[in-house]
Amino acid sequence: MTRLEQSSYIFQATVDKRLPMVVDGKGMYITLEDPKTGERRQIIDAMTGAAVGALGHRDPEIIDAMKAAAEKTVYSFPAYFSNYPASDLAEFIIKSSPPNAFAAAVFVGSGSEANENALKIIRQYHVEKGEFKRKKFISRKQAYHGYTLAAMSIADYVHKDSFKDIMLPAENTPKVSQCYPYRLVKENETLEQYKDRLVKEVEDTIIAEGSDTVAAVIFETVGGSTIGTTTPIPGYLEGVKKVCEKYGVLFMLDEVMCGMGRCGTLHAWEQYMPLDNGPDIQTIGKTLGSGYVTIAGVLVSPKVKDVFVKGSGLILGAQTYHSHHFNCSVALAIQQKIAKDGLIANIAKNGNYLADKLKEKCADSPIVGDIRGSGSFWSIEFVKNKETKEPFAPELGVGYMINGICLKNGVHVMGMNGTIDGKAGSHILIAPAYTLTQEDADVIANRIAISVDEAAKTLLV
Repeated sequence: MTRLEQSSYIFQATVDKRLPMVVDGKGMYITLEDPKTGERRQIIDAMTGAAVGALGHRDPEIIDAMKAAAEKTVYSFPAYFSNYPASDLAEFIIKSSPPNAFAAAVFVGSGSEANENALKIIRQYHVEKGEFKRKKFISRKQAYHGYTLAAMSIADYVHKDSFKDIMLPAENTPKVSQCYPYRLVKENETLEQYKDRLVKEVEDTIIAEGSDTVAAVIFETVGGSTIGTTTPIPGYLEGVKKVCEKYGVLFMLDEVMCGMGRCGTLHAWEQYMPLDNGPDIQTIGKTLGSGYVTIAGVLVSPKVKDVFVKGSGLILGAQTYHSHHFNCSVALAIQQKIAKDGLIANIAKNGNYLADKLKEKCADSPIVGDIRGSGSFWSIEFVKNKETKEPFAPELGVGYMINGICLKNGVHVMGMNGTIDGKAGSHILIAPAYTLTQEDADVIANRIAISVDEAAKTLLV
């Protein structure tokens, strides 16, 4: 039996079916091997997995950094010891952030793990203050925060329903409305009025739940894969932070997908909140390691750190690969290269160029309802009727369908369904590496536009 004839040994995705193999990559391109024929072809990677890549594939400087790190790595268990790469990475991120935004960091293995750890830090913060009743986490509808149990509990997407019996109790994880101007602004309502309505809903929910029982309000700064890169409207995040401060509630931002430069600033919230009053706690990931190492993190504000310093001075528990020497060494090299080469400024410029090209080429498409995002984090939402914004029937699986057409036409995107409420709606996400050039952007926009046009001819017959 040949390798192509074997069933998959990997217990993920389609369990007994071999997926296309990524066998090579360079810069903006990856090479895929067909699981049935063995045929190989090169496609442009407009999504870098799940918005993971900042530097593109097989960057020679990072390969050298990985070799150097491998020669120096010595394992240290985080409950007893630390290491210089972890300390240096934390210092680099803190000093690259707005002044006094963050005071400390811990590094973990994935975004889900980062959010799990953030929840525990939030809980311990309140315990340190003697606020033992604070155990509720308010988050938003149509949000994604990971695929571990607590992360799913604060998230809101249809796939979590299979695990609801073993997640955190629903009464401890109440939900408020998502920020979704394309669909949820009322007739004759201004953006300012919509913002006020959303902020009031958060305050009303805190009061209804019992303000002394709420530990944190948790948002994705820019919406992720579930809803498709919805950006916050002016004054929204600042308004919610003020409400949190009023009731002694921590304000947490999940920037695992949208942060570390993805939206055109180091932290996405820098575009939407005062630089001197950001989140109390923030999670990061994906482009932190750019696909070269498995790393994510939790950033802690001076306000939060100070409570621990004046309290027990301890973090309860440690996991095997927290702040791992090798992962932190490579992540630091990645972040230093991003800074040295001015890649966040590059993606702010060329990412928006890509968005302009997508809007231009898809302007007349009968199925493109909205193109939204920031930096190199964009989505296209599809509709059956542009005037009424009627979505396609869920059973058509339009997001997955267009994802497949794009792949056939040589561009990797992320197709999703359930944009509106977990069932109706569809979109694709685009999140190329920060090394994107205008030539790359033209290729991506052309291939996506061709694919969207092909899908429209099938869907609207």
